[in-house]
Amino acid sequence: MSERIHVIDDDLDLRTSIVEILEQNGFEASSFETAEQALQAIEIVAPSLAIVDNMMPGMGGMTFIQLLKKEHPQVKIIMITAFSTVDNAVAAMKSGADDYLAKPFRRDDLLMAVRRTLEELKFEKEMIGPGMDEAFACLSNETRRKILVTLSTKGKMRFMDITRYLEISDHTKVNFHLKNLKANSLVSQNRDKFYSLTTQGKKMVDGLALLSKKISL
Repeated sequence: MSERIHVIDDDLDLRTSIVEILEQNGFEASSFETAEQALQAIEIVAPSLAIVDNMMPGMGGMTFIQLLKKEHPQVKIIMITAFSTVDNAVAAMKSGADDYLAKPFRRDDLLMAVRRTLEELKFEKEMIGPGMDEAFACLSNETRRKILVTLSTKGKMRFMDITRYLEISDHTKVNFHLKNLKANSLVSQNRDKFYSLTTQGKKMVDGLALLSKKISL
């Protein structure tokens, strides 16, 4: 099933163009001339993503985002701005936008932003579950994060290989962190004493990579 996307912009040509690009790439897109029209439609069926222009007659993009996030916090938002400036980007993010595009933007820029934002949504849905708060708290320690990333790269490793690779001479400390990771179902150990990531551990590493990418943008 394709992701539902709402496009909100008073510019008919731009709105139509965005919808065509999205539909050509397998997305289900609906368009709205005003923020008020979009909010009415969202009360019936909420989209996965809303692409909204900042400057529109009536309710502006910033106000729309705040109202949408209040009632439907799970909906992702890409803000369209007239100018690409740091101030505009910060304002968009503060209002609740997950990404922004500055006019004029290319087809590839639009699709990249849409796919990246939907990827974040998919990750967030997968990460919601029992014990995830404890798992995230577990990763507040840098050594544990390094162990996860190392196992993600190497596949599986024995205890001594991990300590040598991370250049940690205190084996007791490494053992403590491995036990913590195992207790949170992020790492497992087989009969041959090899450590490897669990399915949840792999998701966590993917999440860390995604967060790192988002912070660097």
